[in-house]
Amino acid sequence: MADILKNSHVAVLVPCFNEAATIAEVVRDFREALPEAQVYVFNNASTDDTAVQAREAGATVVESPHKGKGHVVMHMFREVEADWYIMVDGDSTYSAASAPDLIRAARESEADMLVARRVTPADELSKAYRPLHQLGNQLVCSLIRTTFSSPVQDVFSGYRVFSREFVKTVPLVATGFDTEVEMTLQALSKGYRLHEVDSPYTSRPSGSFSKLNTFRDGARVLMAFFSILRDYRPRLFFGSLALAFALLSLISGIPAVLDYVNYHYVYHVPLAILATGLALLSALSMSIGLILQTQLRYHHEIFTALRRVRFSGSLPPRGTS
Repeated sequence: MADILKNSHVAVLVPCFNEAATIAEVVRDFREALPEAQVYVFNNASTDDTAVQAREAGATVVESPHKGKGHVVMHMFREVEADWYIMVDGDSTYSAASAPDLIRAARESEADMLVARRVTPADELSKAYRPLHQLGNQLVCSLIRTTFSSPVQDVFSGYRVFSREFVKTVPLVATGFDTEVEMTLQALSKGYRLHEVDSPYTSRPSGSFSKLNTFRDGARVLMAFFSILRDYRPRLFFGSLALAFALLSLISGIPAVLDYVNYHYVYHVPLAILATGLALLSALSMSIGLILQTQLRYHHEIFTALRRVRFSGSLPPRGTS
């Protein structure tokens, strides 16, 4: 353990909303697994005694009244200073015993963000995950793998290790449970090093209840994905729109073309107007995509330069003890 934390300050960040049934166990487990780390519990307007239980277990409790997990994550990243950060949910579903191995893996792989890929025994799958959550995870991961050419397998894991550079430079705007998706996509789009390793994951203990709403949060996640795709893969996003408009224009314009070929007169005037409008939208979408892609390239160059200036020489090389 000492070799992991030597010359490093590790902070354990626990965002919490009404986790009084489990938070004390989570704090104690992480204090035992990482005795030299500092455990912070960010209490997100809980109406139970989450804060009392966390404080009595030895955590530093910070009130974070702006509701929403994304708001809490931004608050944690802004307020806490450390060399390495571990973020974990307060529901006692993740293994604190894995924390030293996760930090070691992050250092050895020089990852800016290491994701604890959830591994659950087959007999507990139905209790640990709702069926639609499993499907949603697979769907979003497939979209990310296709779009960003990255072998991401668990985008919704709430157990992650971050480098200081990632925490202090990544721009986050998601306010809810879509924050994990945003962090993953920001890492991939901005050139941060992302790595995944297996870690045990179990069902919630008795008395602990999930705050997720399957359909509401699922819709938010998909909206967040397409928003970031629009912002960070504009050529692909607007190029796809351009292709769709072009195909619709072609389909709607076929009757008008056949009219002209057969009768030298266009009888399907509304369809001809529609086809023309769709063709213009296609050209406009392609132009927007190309312009935004150029702007994005310069943005990435500036962002990379600022990261290099801010962190070059300010921290010991990662991966060293």
